[in-house]
Amino acid sequence: MVFWIYQNTRFSCANLLKTIVNYFTKEGFHFLVRNLILATYPKAPFFMSQETKYTEDNIRSLDWKEHIRLRPGMYIGKLGDGSSADDGIYILIKEVLDNSIDEYVMGAGKTIEISIQGNKVTVRDYGRGIPLGKVVDVVSKMNTGGKYDSKAFKKSVGLNGVGTKAVNALSSFFRVESTRDNKSASAEFAQGNLINQDLLDDTSRRKGTKVSFVPDEIIFKNYKYRNEYIIKMLKNYVYLNPGLTIVFNGEKYFSENGLKDLLTENSNANDLLYPIIHLKGNDIEVALTHSKTQYSEEYYSFVNGQNTTQGGTHLAAFREALVKTIREFYNKNFDASDVRKSVVSAISIKVMEPVFESQTKTKLGSTDMGGDLPTVRTYINDFLKTNLDNFLHKNPETADKIQRKILQAERERKELSGIRKLAKDRAKKSNLHNKKLRDCRVHFGDIKNERNLETTLFITEGDSASGSITKSRDVNTQAVFSLKGKPLNCYGLTKKIVYENEEFNLLQAALNIEESLEDLRYNNVVIATDADVDGMHIRLLLITFFLQFFPELIKDGHLYILQTPLFRVRNKKKTIYCYTEEERRDALEELKPKPEITRFKGLGEISPDEFQHFIGDDIRLDPVMLDDNMSIEDLLSFYMGKNTPDRQEFIINNLKVELDIVEEIR
Repeated sequence: MVFWIYQNTRFSCANLLKTIVNYFTKEGFHFLVRNLILATYPKAPFFMSQETKYTEDNIRSLDWKEHIRLRPGMYIGKLGDGSSADDGIYILIKEVLDNSIDEYVMGAGKTIEISIQGNKVTVRDYGRGIPLGKVVDVVSKMNTGGKYDSKAFKKSVGLNGVGTKAVNALSSFFRVESTRDNKSASAEFAQGNLINQDLLDDTSRRKGTKVSFVPDEIIFKNYKYRNEYIIKMLKNYVYLNPGLTIVFNGEKYFSENGLKDLLTENSNANDLLYPIIHLKGNDIEVALTHSKTQYSEEYYSFVNGQNTTQGGTHLAAFREALVKTIREFYNKNFDASDVRKSVVSAISIKVMEPVFESQTKTKLGSTDMGGDLPTVRTYINDFLKTNLDNFLHKNPETADKIQRKILQAERERKELSGIRKLAKDRAKKSNLHNKKLRDCRVHFGDIKNERNLETTLFITEGDSASGSITKSRDVNTQAVFSLKGKPLNCYGLTKKIVYENEEFNLLQAALNIEESLEDLRYNNVVIATDADVDGMHIRLLLITFFLQFFPELIKDGHLYILQTPLFRVRNKKKTIYCYTEEERRDALEELKPKPEITRFKGLGEISPDEFQHFIGDDIRLDPVMLDDNMSIEDLLSFYMGKNTPDRQEFIINNLKVELDIVEEIR
């Protein structure tokens, strides 16, 4: 039809055709229509303008720092502003810290000192120090390092010689200093460019390496370090390296019991079904227990001291080996999901020359332990088969509790099976999965896509808010799930409600977390509601849902609250969006004498053109974080349970009233 219109109306419909063709975004269809038209009208004007020439001028060679700055996602994942634990500013710290950890692993230096003053980060270790003649090379020449031959560093984290170079290129200030044999060498850089270097032939400084850097604000916009994320990262390092002391801004972190301390720190003692099982061997360590209340599995996995947040071959092998060992011990063919239900566990292995699926090292790809050792799968399976089996024989009380837990999980699964089937059939018949969800193209599991860490699901309140976000979102990485109103308060309810309640069932399906968190489709799950009483209530109800049935989503740092502006202050020259009353006052002062003030009552009042500023590069997110000292059950009982005098008293004591101060004009 399109072809007929063009043929019969000649060039008068060129613009119409251009619009029609551009509407079809799929490349295959676009090219089909294009070629059909060009076959008859080779000089069609709207296509001629789209032609690009491919010549020698199109070929460019970038030096190392230009490539890193142009494609930072390849080296440090997403950029971010510090509101998420996997934002680039924390990866920069990790890349420098990994080198110091490798020194400790090789028996050099038991203390690492870290300080953050403003935006300046300093990491000091007391290891062997970088060879003085190579101080500049190891931080500015790609594929330069001491870990390629596996002699100086047998089981290190970094192998490709990229980490510190990326930190250097992405920092407005970078300084490295190495001391060994009573001599010291230093070099200073700006955006990867060497600006100064020095050599001291005689010094009393202790041996080791000191690195200081300031992330470049051109790359990392409006960023801020959150100590909570840094402390969590540092604690993981000391859990994995018993005997190592890390000093952060004067506070010491140390662990005696490794992964056992990790589970103790991240679990409430009253919620543990039995004392933590702690197993150690050559190049492997496992800590294991079951939760009394948690529905889902929860794992912490590490390779060579690196927190593999997306698992990999070692975690898959561990889950398989756990089921196999339990089945053989009880001599019963338990369902795998029943064995693993409510498991809280941590595993750490050390691999020679590990292969990760990305530079950020969040997922292990190696299938072999290295050297003369067997495959990762065989190694972990043999370890659990021997050590976990022995433990259960020696501790019949724990073995009995595990068996009762498995049988309970089996009963619950069978009770839910009919409801699950009905929910799935209903979803298939009505195509309900698409009813609430406007999906994006890239997902969290797409490891090879450098934007996978940016994937975000906005959970919105009503169609008006979802409409604004849908029109202004990035369709590649941002999806929208629309609520029809206030969701159900699910405190005290069983998981049966997740399947019976249509909205919860669809949300679970959208996130793809029914089986495990490994299949999570979005790295960031963002609750986007109005900043009023109803909006706050919806936030609480959704947080209750996740705490009740998927607490690991919060524990792993995937849940956020979207901040949206309360006011728009503008004059003829400038517009300022204000998120707080203080920002509003500052904006009024800046744009005086008579600026226009708009108060946003809800997300639906913000136009899509404006909304794109709030969910783009300058997005403001508040992470939802758990207090380690409070159990989830106690938390939900207090805030979402029956209206008790204790809660009433808490509200009265913490109630805040905002007063408008009226100044008397004389």
